[in-house]
Amino acid sequence: MNLFGLFQISGSALRAERLRAEVATSNLANAETTRTAEGVPYRRRMVTFASQPTNSFHLLLAHSAASADEGGVRVSGIVEDTTPPERRYEPGHPDADADGYVAYPAINPMQEMVDLMGSERAYEMNASAVQATKQMIQQALGILK
Repeated sequence: MNLFGLFQISGSALRAERLRAEVATSNLANAETTRTAEGVPYRRRMVTFASQPTNSFHLLLAHSAASADEGGVRVSGIVEDTTPPERRYEPGHPDADADGYVAYPAINPMQEMVDLMGSERAYEMNASAVQATKQMIQQALGILK
């Protein structure tokens, strides 16, 4: 694996983790949203990741799958949670049904905070990997002087 390929791998992970943090933040912000534009309660969203091979120059030249252990991460999709909404008895609420129940999103704020912290830590680790790679390249250039 070349050192410059590490930038691509870490960069893809940084983009994916940033999106994961944005989705968790959106879930937290909409934890009490009882009606979206579609007229239904907000549904929790989750980011799914998949691996992807890098398009590094030496792989293109070699036309080889032998170096396919290099890769990155990509967002394969954002899926909605299928958990049914939580029903609360609030007869005076404008979104209450005929029985007085309001459908609230099935969002656990603690779970969203854990997802957000996990995303933050993964982002920090990938940023550290970028810095370590940068230092290795600088040291290699220093040796070549």
